[in-house]
Amino acid sequence: MSSSHIAAENNKPIDLLARIFADSVVAIMLLFLLNNYFNFWQDWPGLTNFLAHQGWFGFAPLRSPLEGSQITLGWIQLFSYLATLILVILYVSRTPQCSLRTESNRLNAISTYIIRVSFWSVLTIGLADIVISFLRVENMLEPLIGADLTNGLGRPQFRGTYIHYPLIVFSILISFFIRTLGFTWLAFLVVLAEFQIVILRFVFSYEQAFMGDLVRFWYAALFLFASAYTLVHDGHVRVDVLYAHFSVRTKAWSNTVGLLLFGLPLCWIILTTGLWEKTSIIVSPIHNFEVSQAGYGLYVKYLMVGFLAVFAISMIVQFSSYLLKNIADLRGESGGEEPVIGQET
Repeated sequence: MSSSHIAAENNKPIDLLARIFADSVVAIMLLFLLNNYFNFWQDWPGLTNFLAHQGWFGFAPLRSPLEGSQITLGWIQLFSYLATLILVILYVSRTPQCSLRTESNRLNAISTYIIRVSFWSVLTIGLADIVISFLRVENMLEPLIGADLTNGLGRPQFRGTYIHYPLIVFSILISFFIRTLGFTWLAFLVVLAEFQIVILRFVFSYEQAFMGDLVRFWYAALFLFASAYTLVHDGHVRVDVLYAHFSVRTKAWSNTVGLLLFGLPLCWIILTTGLWEKTSIIVSPIHNFEVSQAGYGLYVKYLMVGFLAVFAISMIVQFSSYLLKNIADLRGESGGEEPVIGQET
């Protein structure tokens, strides 16, 4: 057996462990989000409350112990995490031929899809909301749809449930068929939205709160959603004059250490801080459909808070993809941009 085959066999366990780690991070994150929905919207007990009820891992006992179905739901949530880890291990162990770069591309596709859905969501919601707000402020909405529906659209819960959420579902579907990322178009729309403010304000002396809200809504999305996309193309500005002169292997080590010590932990801190409790900074505004104080502005403030979660989610997936790519560089796996220093040929 050649030395290259021996090296490839020796690399297999580490490759499998790297895939298990990256896939587990993404799977646990998605399960964490799903359990947050059950905890705060369906009144499930939550894993921490269940562990506290059982007195495990040093959690302080609950003042009101769980009863009946709540205990059953707690067991389901606990086993869901264990089952997820087992499924990831089984998946990786049964696909040993899958390379690190192939797995990296799969995770990259997930991140890209998340951002694509987010892009279409903010585009459609922004357009729909500004039309509703314009018609409402100009008293044109009631003659079109009636007083009851007009009053309903003036309530954040109604507009979010019957306008925003269906548009998000529509965006999930349309993202399957339109696979191009439109950040260039979103940037153009931000400029266009700002331009119409200038024209209407200084030429026609017309200005409403929803006009500025649309600019902030789209600009926030552009800034946060493009982060993962920019990472794919290595477009982030590096304040490091040394990095550009590193070898491929040294760059891979630098990126791997940075991802594990800073990138992934930071994104998890954002998620856990914002989604840990019903009163957390992300959950509370979304749960309560929080909007700005301007009565005729866009009803999208709660969605803008959610941008932080989308940023963290997309970056966790993309960081996991990037981690596998850099480990592939360290392992000398084919498909990199240039040969790894020390790699046998």
